[in-house]
Amino acid sequence: MSEGVEWGLHCCVTPAWLEGDSPVSIARPAASFDLPAPYLNKRLQVPVRAGVLSSTPGARGGFQPARPPERITLMDVVAVIEGTDDVFRYTEIRRQGVGATASGREFGRRCGISTAMRRAEPAWRREPAAQSLADVLAGTPASAAERTRRWFAAERTHT
Repeated sequence: MSEGVEWGLHCCVTPAWLEGDSPVSIARPAASFDLPAPYLNKRLQVPVRAGVLSSTPGARGGFQPARPPERITLMDVVAVIEGTDDVFRYTEIRRQGVGATASGREFGRRCGISTAMRRAEPAWRREPAAQSLADVLAGTPASAAERTRRWFAAERTHT
């Protein structure tokens, strides 16, 4: 998975720690994670279009979860950022190199690696689909949530 999944998840969770329902300016999470704001802003447009995040334009605008945290699963975020294709992309590498001259009969059966990875795909998807942003919030150490609140509160007094 790309870094965009981690960024997207943090940008969904962070506003939920903050008090009030006001959107979080993209500059705040970008600065807190040491990311370029324009790049993060561009990456978050996909979850906005998919209805996972909402975006409010203007000087007081920003991003926030489009639904309550208990109604957004980790898989919702993964799917909108990475797409719904299988994580494992089988390219028939066994037909390259020394396999390029093999007879077609050798490839009559599906590759064991492909079979195993295709069986694993639904298993890995179940876990993030069973966890919501609210679950992540509940499992986060109070000190991390409080540090985030203090940092964003300090930023609000400077803007």
